[in-house]
Amino acid sequence: MHHVTSPKLQPELQRIIEARHHDPFAVLGRHPQDKKVVVRAHLPYAQEVHIAEGNLPLERIPNTDLFEWQGKVDQVPERYRLIWRDGDHHEHISHDPYCFPPQLPDFDLYLFGEGKHWHSYRFLGAHRHEADGVAGVLFAVWAPSAERVSVVGNFNRWDGRIHPMRVRGGSGVWELFIPNVSPGDLYKFEIRNRNSGAIMLKSDPYGQQFELRPSTATIVTKPTAYAWRDADWLERRKKSDWLHQPMSIYEVHIGSWRRGPEGEFLNYRELAHQLVEYVKETGFSHIELLPITEHPYDASWGYQTTGYYAPTSRFGTPDDFRYFMDYCHQHDVGVILDWVPAHFPKDASGLARFDGEALYEHTDPRKGEHLDW
Repeated sequence: MHHVTSPKLQPELQRIIEARHHDPFAVLGRHPQDKKVVVRAHLPYAQEVHIAEGNLPLERIPNTDLFEWQGKVDQVPERYRLIWRDGDHHEHISHDPYCFPPQLPDFDLYLFGEGKHWHSYRFLGAHRHEADGVAGVLFAVWAPSAERVSVVGNFNRWDGRIHPMRVRGGSGVWELFIPNVSPGDLYKFEIRNRNSGAIMLKSDPYGQQFELRPSTATIVTKPTAYAWRDADWLERRKKSDWLHQPMSIYEVHIGSWRRGPEGEFLNYRELAHQLVEYVKETGFSHIELLPITEHPYDASWGYQTTGYYAPTSRFGTPDDFRYFMDYCHQHDVGVILDWVPAHFPKDASGLARFDGEALYEHTDPRKGEHLDW
């Protein structure tokens, strides 16, 4: 067999290929140089690649999955699309994620770094986003001990080489805007620890919907069209002196309170009707739900949370849960949610040693874990 030796690659390019580069934007994308411009892409499954605007072919750097085009600056717009064919002859077309500038506002990163961002779920996680008129999803995650973080999902074969993120200075926050990702798509973060080189696959700590257990991927949420009908109840609550009114609270774990005919879990909507009927009959003013945040293990009753921003998929979708809350309010039943930030499970996809270090827990295991609760 004739063995082809490739010329030694620049270290920058080598780090991209090995998925170790902390700033892929320094290498990939569109880079003007004097009156010329270089466009570079890393596409592991591509056979051939073109820039759609002008149908300009990129050349493969020998024995790599890096592709490069060089020409005049005015031949390629700042936001260009790549067309590429894979080994199955499928054609793909999308704006290149690496031709967009950073998307997260510095102000958010500053407040987050100060520990004073009260709404970090609004910019961390996965959010539908438009950049320069292009629709997609903006991903962001906090992983200060990472050497490299990638978004992996059903849109890139779960391959961490394809969508490495950019780190925003010393904030420890990584971001990437990916055009053409849609609500309903599944994703995780692939994190490479800078000290050990260990690679971890993690669910999104700020995910708003998850796959049904035992699967653990996060779901890009759909925009909700849910029409709330509890305005009257909210108005009454605002005007009432509820701190000095009697309350009678029915505390319930909805996974074991009642089941369907085959022993299956009921949907949030079915539970709303059955629970409201029961508490109205028995004279309770409020329902207190044991944790309904996402968790891996049924028998934990929700006390080992993996997704603090998502109602568990066991009982339906976020809109199904909205219906539950709405229906309770419409029938003059208040809802109290148990929230358990004191502990979380060690599942590999969860918060434990998130970026290879003790990020969400105390570093000292004597303080980070209380075996007797």
